[in-house]
Amino acid sequence: MNATVSGFYYGAVTPIAAYLMACLGAALGLRCTTRSLRRAQRGRRAGWLMLGAVSLGCGIWSMHFIAMIGFSVQGALVTYDPATTLLSLLVAIAVVAVGVFLVGYRGAAPLNLGVAGVVTGLGVAAMHYLGMAAIQTNGTVHYSTPAVVLSVVIAVVAATAALWAAVSVHGLWSSLGASLVMGVAVTGMHYTGMAGVSVHLHGGTAISQSSASLLAFLLLMLAGPLAVLLIAAVIVMFDPDMMLGEDERPAAVPRPGPDPTMQSPEFGTHH
Repeated sequence: MNATVSGFYYGAVTPIAAYLMACLGAALGLRCTTRSLRRAQRGRRAGWLMLGAVSLGCGIWSMHFIAMIGFSVQGALVTYDPATTLLSLLVAIAVVAVGVFLVGYRGAAPLNLGVAGVVTGLGVAAMHYLGMAAIQTNGTVHYSTPAVVLSVVIAVVAATAALWAAVSVHGLWSSLGASLVMGVAVTGMHYTGMAGVSVHLHGGTAISQSSASLLAFLLLMLAGPLAVLLIAAVIVMFDPDMMLGEDERPAAVPRPGPDPTMQSPEFGTHH
């Protein structure tokens, strides 16, 4: 028989927390990528890009599993396979890294951005459904094809927009605004896919959802990615050059005074 499935076991708590996590990962990814593109950081570009990819990947993955804390199947216990769960994290980081490095080194030319966006978007969708494959319950999980297709399209569009913003949006407030929009897209992709989920129970005695054990497991899985995001956030907070966009740094603009184009060697002898 088909069970009643809900993605909001704790009400609005998990969707809001998931959205905030997606925004945090996006914001950190954008700031790290911005930092990597500065001339003074070209020798360390790979390191900044990797930190940005890890931040964005961890943010997306954490968003998914925070949202999954609210996933319940009436009459069945939901658990997750640890190995598959961790594999989905590695997939998230790897595919985001591919996209970030492509635009970080080759720019946001339409063809390059399109390729990077498609690869990253398909990877994010793969992460989502791999994470769903980790579900262990007394039933078979089914997906609505239209919902799956739409979620993949949203993932590709969101990934493309994120990568474009990573190399095109440099101002602090602009980056924060972009991260809020990307948070909507990423969580929207998740809940679009979840809207097409149904579970056919195999029968047997109905089991109530053990929220305590499930919550303990998911929090344990989330501990590592959350620690990474915390470290990245500390780096952003305590690095003034990184907090300010390239177009906002005081040192990057001419000092007050005469127009620099009018200065000449004899300017100092002028009376």
